[in-house]
Amino acid sequence: MSAQQMLKVFVTRRIPQEGMKILQKAGMCNLSVWDSDEPVPRAELLKGVAGAHGLLCLLSDKIDAEVLDAAGPNLKVISTLSVGFDHLAIDEIKKRGIRVGYTPDVLTDATAELTVALLLATARRLPEGVEEVKNGGWSTWKPLWLCGYGLSGSTVGVIGLGRIGLAIARRLKPFGVKRLLYTGRQPKPQAQEVDGEYVPLDTLVRESDFVVVSCSLTPDTQGLCNNNFFSKMKKTSIFINTSRGAVVNQEDLFKALSSGQIAAAGLDVTTPEPLPTNHPLLTLKNCVVLPHIGSATYSTRGIMSELTANNLLTGLTGSEMPSELKL
Repeated sequence: MSAQQMLKVFVTRRIPQEGMKILQKAGMCNLSVWDSDEPVPRAELLKGVAGAHGLLCLLSDKIDAEVLDAAGPNLKVISTLSVGFDHLAIDEIKKRGIRVGYTPDVLTDATAELTVALLLATARRLPEGVEEVKNGGWSTWKPLWLCGYGLSGSTVGVIGLGRIGLAIARRLKPFGVKRLLYTGRQPKPQAQEVDGEYVPLDTLVRESDFVVVSCSLTPDTQGLCNNNFFSKMKKTSIFINTSRGAVVNQEDLFKALSSGQIAAAGLDVTTPEPLPTNHPLLTLKNCVVLPHIGSATYSTRGIMSELTANNLLTGLTGSEMPSELKL
């Protein structure tokens, strides 16, 4: 392909080499990369996307009408290295006939594993335990010191039994979970695999010992976990969120945790991200906060990068994408 025919592609971040190699080998892209582990500044994003035929972006890049206008009419495809797409102005993108690729499925197992790890760490107070070992708080064996809550014989409630929610449920069942409740827009046939009971949200919140949020962020789920929600939970219950930060009203969560309304919470997602180091939630021993690392295994991020590159290339050539978001 001649230099004149090369398609301009803007990549908003340094991505795993697996994806970059695919883009470089294709021989059809004039690649422009924001070569940093840190997000591209807004001004650089607007400059970099100008005249681009393809855009490869991340969850942290807000792709709105301003960005689309800056790109201009050449833009054919946006490929995001994420399963979530709430950072994309979908209505604007659809209006302009731009195709969108994303990365569902490939991060399901990694995110489910992390969710179980976070649940166990929160319920069994592992970060507190590590801190006590380091600061000299470990004096002797004490019958009630650092006691937490176990999964055996418990009721687990999963909000959103999609790909990831089901994968979480599969992993939790062997711990001896007695009942697995789930809620969503409608019952899921695949719930039979984990003996899942479809219940109203109120029932799930009231009866669960562990509430795991695994739904997508929509207008219906924005701020879903609020004061009213937490007030219905058991005082001994554990709240886990690995979906999106905006599903939770964090001020209400802080109140619920600090007042003893619920026992503990584990979060892999927050609003904003990163969470400021002076945020009230970080002052609580019964709140475990992780830096959005649900999909952070070397193999998963490599596969995500490959899929994102292939989505971009097939989108540019008008072929069927391996994983296209149906707009």
